[in-house]
This record gives sequence, structure tokens and C-alpha cells, in this order.
Amino acid sequence: MTGDTQPSSTVLVVEDERKLADFYAKWLSEAHEVLVAYSGKAAIQLFDESVDVVLLDRRMPDTTGDEVLEHIRSSSSDPGVAMVTAVKPSVDVVSMGFDEYVVKPVDKEELLSLTETLLRRAEHDEAMRRHYRIASKISLLEENLSGRELAASEEYTRLQEELDAIDDELSVADELSAEDVGALLRSTDGEQ
Repeated sequence: MTGDTQPSSTVLVVEDERKLADFYAKWLSEAHEVLVAYSGKAAIQLFDESVDVVLLDRRMPDTTGDEVLEHIRSSSSDPGVAMVTAVKPSVDVVSMGFDEYVVKPVDKEELLSLTETLLRRAEHDEAMRRHYRIASKISLLEENLSGRELAASEEYTRLQEELDAIDDELSVADELSAEDVGALLRSTDGEQ
């Protein structure tokens, strides 16, 4: 984009803590068009095909982030979605359609990096995006569950098998950025 000051992407921030949502919006507005929803209901009303990235809190009083995520994934649009939440992840995240899961607090640098990562991944085909989603969930579970819990988890085993199947289909090494290679390595550290 030469000389153009218009943001090329739209980020929807969904956060019921108004001050926090406003901080996120301020941080992101330097590089992106930002829409802010202070509730799940407002997020559903604001969401449309122009949204490229959604930063979504899980715990909200009216409509939960999980419900908003289901609404987003049932649409014809496929934005990058990061859960940015105080809710510690558990095995329940396996069935959720997010791309990344970040536990608060997050700082400006982390939020900007997360947004850029999701935008970069949107440029890949569906198989590669599935690969990232699954690798992210595996990494998340490995960071938050004990070895015993992982060994006993059918969901974790299923994710590992699904990732292996995708890896068999894809030749990913040439397409990955250094940051994405790091994410993949973190997701497989527990296998060694």
C-alpha cells in the first residue's frame, strides 16, 4: 500500500470490560479499522463479511464468547478469531473454532502481533489454516494440562492424529514464517 493511509483490515474487538476494549481499540486503530462490541449481542450485530479478525472474550454476561464464535463460524465469512480471555483453557477448547487462544492480561505488543499473525494466516488455503488451528489447540493443551491429563485425554489424542493426517497432506516447511515455525515447534515440544 503506497501512500495510502486507509487501514486494509478490519478488527472486531469483543470485550465487556469497556476500558479494556477501548485500550485494545486504541492500540489497534493505528494500523486497522476497529469495531468495538461491549457485549456478545452487540458483536453478533456488528459482525459481517468485512471483518478480518475477531478478538473475542469468552466470559460475557449476555451472550458468551463461545456463542459469538459459533455465530461467526456458521456464517459464510471466515475471519481469524482469537479468544482473548481470562478463562483458563481446558479440554473443552478442542471443539471450538478459534484460531488462537490467549489468556489475559495481554499487552499492546502481544495484541498487535496476534492480529498480524491472524491476518497473515488468512492468506493461506483452508488446509493450512486447519493445520494452524489444530497446532494452536495442541500447544494450548500442552501448556495448561499435566502429562497425565494429556495422556488420558481422547480429545488430545484425536487432535494429534488429525494434525498428523494434515501433515501427511501438506508440505508446510516452505510456506511458514519464522513465527509460525516457532508456534509449530511449541505445539510439538511435548511429543519428544
